[in-house]
Amino acid sequence: MPAGRPSLYRKEYAEQARKLCLLGATDVEMADFFGVSEPTLIAWRKAHPEFLKSSIAGKLQADAEVADKLYHRARGYSHDAVKIFMPAGASEPVYAPYTEHYPPDTQAASLWLRNRQPRKWRDKTETEHTVTFAELSDDELEAERRKLQSKREAAGD
Repeated sequence: MPAGRPSLYRKEYAEQARKLCLLGATDVEMADFFGVSEPTLIAWRKAHPEFLKSSIAGKLQADAEVADKLYHRARGYSHDAVKIFMPAGASEPVYAPYTEHYPPDTQAASLWLRNRQPRKWRDKTETEHTVTFAELSDDELEAERRKLQSKREAAGD
């Protein structure tokens, strides 16, 4: 018989974990839902492959659905819709089908590109400067020091 307190884990937790992940629950929120600590939740993933598998499946599905919506929002899209009118004196409503258009959203497109192609689309560009200080004179070293100090002050460091 194993030593220690019996596990609080139950087989039905695997499906509950999948559903919680579909709703976007974090590990902290899931641990709170199950009434355990976050380290216990992590231990359950190691000890119970079905729990790990269902958590991953829920997160992947949720992420895929959000990515799909973000993609459509970035590109713009259209969908069929119906307006319902109740003309004065009419006994029944009038249904008017139409196509609703949503233009491309630049923020969604920017977010998509920054995450999918970060090297091309990141907001911050980094430039590496290399100087071999041993080859510089005292005056050149002082000029480099002043340049670096000016950059730091401009950046607010």
